[in-house]
Amino acid sequence: MSIQFTNTLTRKKEAFVPLEPGKVKMYVCGPTVYNYIHIGNARPAIVFDTLRRYLKYRGFEVTFVQNITDVDDKLIRVANEEGITVKEVADRYTDAFNEDLRNLNVMPPDIQPRVMQTIPEIIQFIEGLIEKGYAYESEGDVYFRTGRFAEYGKLSHQPLDELQVGARVEINEKKENPLDFALWKSAKPGEVTWSSPWGEGRPGWHIECSAMALTFLGDQIDIHAGGADLVFPHHENEIAQSECYTGKVFARYWLHNGMLNINNEKMSKSLGNFLLARDLIQHYGGELIRFFMLQGHYRNPINFSNDLLEQAANGLERIKTAYANLGHRLQTARAEEPNGLAQEQKEVIAALRERFVTEMDDDLNTANAITVVYDVVKEANLYLRNQNVGQVEVQAYRDLLVELTGVLGLELAQAEGLLDSEVEALIAERTEARKSRNFARADEIRDLLSEKGILLEDTPQGVRWRRK
Repeated sequence: MSIQFTNTLTRKKEAFVPLEPGKVKMYVCGPTVYNYIHIGNARPAIVFDTLRRYLKYRGFEVTFVQNITDVDDKLIRVANEEGITVKEVADRYTDAFNEDLRNLNVMPPDIQPRVMQTIPEIIQFIEGLIEKGYAYESEGDVYFRTGRFAEYGKLSHQPLDELQVGARVEINEKKENPLDFALWKSAKPGEVTWSSPWGEGRPGWHIECSAMALTFLGDQIDIHAGGADLVFPHHENEIAQSECYTGKVFARYWLHNGMLNINNEKMSKSLGNFLLARDLIQHYGGELIRFFMLQGHYRNPINFSNDLLEQAANGLERIKTAYANLGHRLQTARAEEPNGLAQEQKEVIAALRERFVTEMDDDLNTANAITVVYDVVKEANLYLRNQNVGQVEVQAYRDLLVELTGVLGLELAQAEGLLDSEVEALIAERTEARKSRNFARADEIRDLLSEKGILLEDTPQGVRWRRK
């Protein structure tokens, strides 16, 4: 079975066929960096990082571009309020965004373009649209003629006449058509501006992504992704201006993640349920946030609550415990057999890997893929019930857990490095204390480790530990 995605453009599940065999050009809309990102912004970052990881796992060479919008009304307002430059605001929150992504184990993009660094390309793009008759200048502003693009509305599946009636558009006498959107905005007092053929000003939001995608990925890309809230007008406008400029299909596959609710309510500052990603990362850890996000299908809305996080924590702990158990049994398992992995276990492991791939091939179904990971845990635990387990089989199950969770962006192998030398020494001292029947000292060390967030469990195979 080939990889399939539900394409927002066609509303159908389609086989994924990249423009160039073996290579994928992927563009994901990044944040407007006027503040720290909220937990809703973390969802597309995690989802499409997982997609990138999976494509690489399946052997594709992926070029991943995620932009930074560092010119915007909100940035200008913050800069003016704080008495600093727009660039200083953007630098601060770009650094914070990238730090949050690292804590969520999101791989850095191959290219992270910023609007301020792409102004010449944006101006050139707008000039090309004017020359082709798709854009016009009006009193220092430049607008795109939506009526000239016959397919306008094809991504959001809204006919042009319905958009004319239903769109919330400010009355603007500069426009030929109420649906025309700004490509360039003339300078206003207190704003950051650049020189252009139309006077001092700055780019509009929609043109920025088209220009950056064209600059860094070329006329056509394989996958364009982002949150469902970007379908209209942002991605709709990207398609219109890009395809009018190049005369080619802009992106072949459009993927959009569902929105995130907080305790079954839409997240908003007015409701007091606006949660910053970094606050939740600090409280729960980035790994748990990531695992939680992947437990639902990316296209569906997801509800965020403490109870659901607790359920996710239990599931993640189950996986980590299985990994730890396999590591402990590896120390006492019989030496490797000359014939290698036993046929029965080889078939079980191969079937589990195949099921994982099948689920991920089916529109990146991470929810079902996690179910397969739980089945790996189940099969591994069943095997460990045997008294005479083999090293090669134990290692094979352990490797499979690392392999599949790695595709999901979970780093089980890092757990082995969590014990620093001080804690290791305490565990060794406790073992010696127990051997010499100094149980008071052994209990004292257990309590001390507990204070450090390390829980110990004495098993027939030796001491096991885990984080609280």
